[in-house]
Amino acid sequence: MLSYIAKRLLSLIPVLVGISIITFLILRLTPGDPAEAYLRLSQIPPTEAAVAAVRTELGLDRPLPVQYGEWLVKAVTLDFGKSYTTHRPVWDEMALLVPATAELAGASLLITLVTSIPMGIFSALNKDGWFDNSCRVIAFVSAATPNFWLGFMLMYFFALKLDLLPTMGRGSWENLILPAVTLSFSYIATYIRLLRTSMLENMDQPFVLYARARGLKESWVIGRHVLKNAMLPLVTAMGMSIGYLLSGSVIVENVFAWPGVGRFCVTAILNRDYPVVQCFVMMMAVIFVMANLLVDIAYAWLDPRIRLKGESS
Repeated sequence: MLSYIAKRLLSLIPVLVGISIITFLILRLTPGDPAEAYLRLSQIPPTEAAVAAVRTELGLDRPLPVQYGEWLVKAVTLDFGKSYTTHRPVWDEMALLVPATAELAGASLLITLVTSIPMGIFSALNKDGWFDNSCRVIAFVSAATPNFWLGFMLMYFFALKLDLLPTMGRGSWENLILPAVTLSFSYIATYIRLLRTSMLENMDQPFVLYARARGLKESWVIGRHVLKNAMLPLVTAMGMSIGYLLSGSVIVENVFAWPGVGRFCVTAILNRDYPVVQCFVMMMAVIFVMANLLVDIAYAWLDPRIRLKGESS
């Protein structure tokens, strides 16, 4: 297992380097001069002399390969420069906001798993029943419901009409309920249908028939044999969801004024705060590739054939 993990870690290095190159070039090749954006955010008139001085100060007058090399070396040490808006180190700003986004994403993932796994199992065990058909309707509604619209509706009913929950900000656990439910709604229906389909496929496999023929209890057959194998697609979806929950919380954070990384990044994009955008993209890239690594490890633990195949290759 250790050799398998080591090979997977080494394979992530070229992926991250490729993402860093693409991110660096896209931001450098977009219309607009970063030096002018820096001056405007600092409320300094962008005269030719001031722009030239700032370009020299930020190293923008050097060739692109030199700029990228210096930026990459600093990025490895978590030095992404200073924000054009706050004039503070970008990583220090991110470190203050990451806990809020992680809290929102973690609560959303917990709600998703606690809700979808029992419903998916019950839906598979009662195929084409009233509960299964209801889950099918929920899946269609979930797929067609935008996050921002659902957030405003929940805010309207539970905050304005019923006056049960706060509308925005971060504080107590009550502030977390509405944004977490909004963020998890679309994932709940997806997980239910995914687990249902996977369980139905595994229930038709020969190993389930043999387990029943050996006289094993139905609860043991479902829990030990069917559910364990049916969790493989769910693990894949969960690994991808971690990245999407962290990066996809941008809309929800803006709707509920949640002080997280996503909201900070939207402001940085509007202000052309390039160091913040670069840091955000690279941080999300690392989260995605690490989530995929955790999924591969979980796969290898659930199905040893995958580990053996990876080690032999």
